[in-house]
Amino acid sequence: MPLDAPAIGRVCTGQITQADQLCGLEIDRFKAALAEGIPVTVACTQEAPLFRELAEDLVTSSALTFVNIREAAGWSKNAAAAGPKTAALIAAAAEDSPPVAMVTLESNGVALIYGRGDAAIEVGRRLTDRLDVTVLLTEPGDVTPRYSNEFPIRKGSVRNGRGHLGQFELTIDDYAFPAPSSRRRLEFGVPHNGAVSTCDLVLDLSGGSPMFPAHELRPGYLRADPRDRAAVEKLILDAGHLVGTFDKPRFIELDESLCAHSRSGITGCTRCLDLCPTGAITPNGNAVTIDPAVCAGCGACAAACPTGAASYALPAADVLMRRLRTLVQAYRKAGGINAVVLLHDGDHGAPLIDALARFGDGLPANVLPVQVNEVTQIGPEAVAALFAYGAAGVTLLTRAKPRHDPLSLLRVVETSETIVAALGFGDGLVRIIQTDDPDQFRAMLDAAPVGVATQKPATFVPRGAKRGLLETTFRELHLAAPVPVDIVALAPGAPFGGVSLNVESCTLCHSCVTACPSGALSDNPDRAMLRFTESICVQCGLCEATCPEDAITLQPRLDFQAWNAPKRVLKEEDPFHCIGCGKPFGTKSAIERVVAKLEEKHWMFTGANARRIDVVKMCEDCRVEAVVNESFDPHAVPRPPTVTTEDYLRAREAGKANPIK
Repeated sequence: MPLDAPAIGRVCTGQITQADQLCGLEIDRFKAALAEGIPVTVACTQEAPLFRELAEDLVTSSALTFVNIREAAGWSKNAAAAGPKTAALIAAAAEDSPPVAMVTLESNGVALIYGRGDAAIEVGRRLTDRLDVTVLLTEPGDVTPRYSNEFPIRKGSVRNGRGHLGQFELTIDDYAFPAPSSRRRLEFGVPHNGAVSTCDLVLDLSGGSPMFPAHELRPGYLRADPRDRAAVEKLILDAGHLVGTFDKPRFIELDESLCAHSRSGITGCTRCLDLCPTGAITPNGNAVTIDPAVCAGCGACAAACPTGAASYALPAADVLMRRLRTLVQAYRKAGGINAVVLLHDGDHGAPLIDALARFGDGLPANVLPVQVNEVTQIGPEAVAALFAYGAAGVTLLTRAKPRHDPLSLLRVVETSETIVAALGFGDGLVRIIQTDDPDQFRAMLDAAPVGVATQKPATFVPRGAKRGLLETTFRELHLAAPVPVDIVALAPGAPFGGVSLNVESCTLCHSCVTACPSGALSDNPDRAMLRFTESICVQCGLCEATCPEDAITLQPRLDFQAWNAPKRVLKEEDPFHCIGCGKPFGTKSAIERVVAKLEEKHWMFTGANARRIDVVKMCEDCRVEAVVNESFDPHAVPRPPTVTTEDYLRAREAGKANPIK
């Protein structure tokens, strides 16, 4: 592969060493670099294990980073033009990635094997020397009793289950023990429903529906078709290794204080609940909670979360965006044009790129690959940042049949494409390629449109929480846009927008202000007023759902003029003045409306009780004073006069004196 040393030198300003056999005859060059105690980047991933082992032996303080420039750039029919891309890949690899918190799962090997007949019992027999096995037979049929019961056998049907590796809990109906006196076939005792079983592993050989959503992603739940001998053998092999302590990344960080799920029992945002494939997310009062042991790390919740309450941690959004910033800026500095950033995962995308490089035409020189944990973790802030920094296109590579539901990714692409096109970068620049074929992959890359790269690229350094990144990134995108229009209409569910207020219906009760989780809707302590700050509205819908007058409607959009404007007054009214002390309280229209309704329709405030309406026109202090001083309860029903014995006798005598004829 050719190396464009001048292009690399324009970006990588440190010491650059070129070698043909760095892992062999020239290994001393690598050792000498480590001995200097400065960060070292090796542009080779094939021999990374060897280099890491040497670094451990040398006990060096040098930070060691690896980057693939061969399959990603050099092995291509466009290799001669790949110098700027090579320089960009090396520069981006030097960006720091902080360590990720881990979740520990512990399994003691208590396994429940759920299946039908002898097949499930045979699996139990083969695993009993490694696991603490119990076999649960559903519809057992004619099962011959075993000569020696090496493990428990029960009958039952799993109603539902929850949990994960090390902490499963299953509810079982039709649960029964076998009779010890069973002769020709297992006979079971009287069954009962609602039995609860706890275990570390669940091996499902029932052939029925999976017990869990996205079951293949649930740690500790192994499922195989009992008719598929190869699948059953794999299940036995995998189960035997699931004893001990296991670590998995904590993919999502959750800040419940930012969550806009609900307020006062009214549901608002449900984006993450609707998208989570594994059921790891559940409501928890005003917020949601995420079970890190069940979470499979697809990142759909973080990509869709409008407030930043759920944020991806592998890596964090700002860390990924700093890497993208370095990549695009280095590419431009090295002389590259029309950069298309390719976002892919390691399980599918990396092998596909490798196959294309080894057996096909390789990647085009302007396509810059970036490996992420899951493509579905990408949010609109990352796509917007790429165009703001100077990219001319963004491609997301997934399987032909994606492992995770691509709905969240489709929404991100739809929102991003709408905004990018409206701002003049071009059409069709944000797209998903779904393929497992390397040659088809290259053909689709070659056919991709190239947009208008900005002539005034952004330079901001992304730092901080996601919502702040969203706002900053789209402001910068607007500044960098070829056609910086002020308003872009978006589809429902977008993380930006305004509200439309029916002024006639609004009573300024401020229920919406109390419900708003971001503070976009606010009051004025000195005036009867409702104000709105559009830049921090997350379109959660809580205000719309809370308003008792149905006066609020969401308007998904990007309004850059509104973002740059101060708080907008949606409605303002004169206050009503207390008839007792003159203190302002409530609004004039609201008090007058209440008084009119009570005088017209309510018996407690009409006729002889008309004076009670004055209490409604008083502030809280005067109202208490009036009730106490005048000794009446404005809400009490008038009591009938008390009739005594004397009254009764007097009425009877009067009746005798004046008999009715």
